[in-house]
Amino acid sequence: MTTIQIKRVYDDASGQADDGFRVLVDRLWPRGESKEKFHYDLWAKQIAPSSKLRQWYHADMENRWDEFKTKYTQELSCNPATTELIKTLTRYKNVTLLHSSRNLRQNNAVILAAYLASHPEFNFNNKCASLCRKARCRESGMP
Repeated sequence: MTTIQIKRVYDDASGQADDGFRVLVDRLWPRGESKEKFHYDLWAKQIAPSSKLRQWYHADMENRWDEFKTKYTQELSCNPATTELIKTLTRYKNVTLLHSSRNLRQNNAVILAAYLASHPEFNFNNKCASLCRKARCRESGMP
């Protein structure tokens, strides 16, 4: 079983030894962070919210959180990169999702962590889950 935790990119680096596999989950590189000094194991920008969705949410973050959660979860369900990420993460006992948002409660890493946690041991081999995921994609108009 994999343990998932969430941290801000800008948090103090102490305790990184406990972070396990560190995954940057933002589409854009975090402002002010040096690519040479910042420690991460994987930059999973392909599973971050689409640019269109991110821009829509940032235009009115206070009032769009619930709808953003729904739309981003749909994107995750229909994104083949999500399946690849899950396959990668199952190899690690501890995983830390890294984000650059100032808001610790309402950001894409929180949604992604909940999405991952909803799949026991990140198992996509469940036929029912696969059928449900395909149905959500058709309903949302996603491929």
